Amino acid sequence: MKVQRLARWIGFAVLPSVLCVAMEAKAPAKNAHTGWKLVWNDEFNGPDGSPPDLAKWTYDTGGRGWGNKELESYTSRLENVQQRGGNLIITARKESYTGLDGIERPYTSARIKTQGVFAQTYGRFEARMQLPLGKGIWPAFWMLGEDVKTASWPACGEIDMMENIGEPDVIYSTLHGPGYSGAKGISQRFLLPAGEAVNTGFHVYAVEWTPNDIKFFFDDKLVVERTPKDLPAGTKWVYDHPFFLILNVAVGGAWPGNPDETTTFPQKMLVDYVRVYSR
Repeated sequence: MKVQRLARWIGFAVLPSVLCVAMEAKAPAKNAHTGWKLVWNDEFNGPDGSPPDLAKWTYDTGGRGWGNKELESYTSRLENVQQRGGNLIITARKESYTGLDGIERPYTSARIKTQGVFAQTYGRFEARMQLPLGKGIWPAFWMLGEDVKTASWPACGEIDMMENIGEPDVIYSTLHGPGYSGAKGISQRFLLPAGEAVNTGFHVYAVEWTPNDIKFFFDDKLVVERTPKDLPAGTKWVYDHPFFLILNVAVGGAWPGNPDETTTFPQKMLVDYVRVYSR
């Protein structure tokens, strides 16, 4: 995350439109990783056109820029988030929309989270996704400390498993905490293997988190490993309490920039599954 992305939650706080890979066979949920036990998951196998399972997910809604100068208004409408073809589909649309906050915005999208429903300390957290792609399109799979409302950001901690800002072969994996947030976030730019792209197929984005170690993975390839030794002098490792999950597609913002004439809409992020394991 860059300096412009101060406090994602403040204010509270491509895939081509043709779903070319949406119907590929889905692997069953299982303990696919030696030494890990599956403890929570969503396979998004609900009926076509149904919303996310509200026993597992809640919504962030509104159009307040989210601390990042984003342009979209997040909604809970089926036009922006639904299950279809065994996937969760988050759709960013170009349309004028006024949400319950009374602010008219030129784009809509969705942001769902497990806050208040599920959180966990340590484990393996992974999602298999096919990303949208375009100038000003900003998909992310990330986590915030469950104590965000009391400790505030960045003291609560943030783990960004994956962010993309329109580069087909690049993702970013970042930690944010007190004294190392915004432009000072501990970030890794990862170049995908030759021939791979975020928007042409599904890939697995994951972290494996233990008391003094966080490893980021792309398709089980290690992206980077972080420990307390990576923190700036005098700062605190705050990854010792429950975190909740977030999936969203932002439009615009100071970091990715805004859409331009090359950006097509709608933009869709497909999520095959989200799975959480413990040792």
